Amino acid sequence: MASHRDLPAGFADNMFLNTGSSSFIEFVGSYAPDLLPGRRPALARAVGDEVPHATTIVAATCAGGVVMAGDRRSTSGNMISQRDIEKVFRTDDYSCMGIAGTASTGLEMAKLYRVELEHYEKREGRTLSVEGKANRLATMIRDNLPMAMQGLAVVPLFAAYDPDAAHGRIFGYDVAGGPYEHHGYNAIGSGSIFAKGSLKKLYRPDASPEDMALTCIQALYDAADDDSATGGPDVARRIWPVVAVITADGFHRLPDEEVEGHVRTMLDARMTAPDGPTAPLR
Repeated sequence: MASHRDLPAGFADNMFLNTGSSSFIEFVGSYAPDLLPGRRPALARAVGDEVPHATTIVAATCAGGVVMAGDRRSTSGNMISQRDIEKVFRTDDYSCMGIAGTASTGLEMAKLYRVELEHYEKREGRTLSVEGKANRLATMIRDNLPMAMQGLAVVPLFAAYDPDAAHGRIFGYDVAGGPYEHHGYNAIGSGSIFAKGSLKKLYRPDASPEDMALTCIQALYDAADDDSATGGPDVARRIWPVVAVITADGFHRLPDEEVEGHVRTMLDARMTAPDGPTAPLR
């Protein structure tokens, strides 16, 4: 497809007034394809171990919505590269995504995906369905496959409130972009196996958003307890997990003061029960 350098004078300006597509990514691909992450020249060698990586993200549905939470640590090999990285992002009024894998690629993907959803809404005058949003993100992950094969993989976790079904939904992906809906809860990243084990025993489908936020914080703490790449709450530096709640009222990121309250409640309880709460046997 011709790039903007091959177009007649004045034609490029008209493209900005009428993009001809509800997809911002398709528009950029026709105007300046070299700007898209998945279409850049291949690297000379794999560099995955040399760049910062983001780790554990958890998500769980609750009464009337869905909660997503992420730790704040990024690592390069066995070194901590950043202690307060953001890994959970609002993508529109009723959805968010968390990133695990190559941090720089994930941050870029989150920003581009948000513009993609905004572009569609402005072009079509309506928002995509939850399935449509999940599939658009799948396409972006698939486009990044060449970079993933060189060690720059990012595998997001997507969560949204579905107004048609009136409940929260969660989608996970493989490195090739395959979308998979997860019912109840899911986790991604190096600490996901420990976080899922925690959620398995603590998850309650009818829990309030507040209670589910505390459950997700418990899961992140359990992940950090066994996975060195996952950061626990840093009380001394006052660095807390990022926690977002999506309900019929829209996306809401919990303020640090509220998250701190949940963290201190959890830590106080763990002074007498270091392994955390246990699920009742029935």
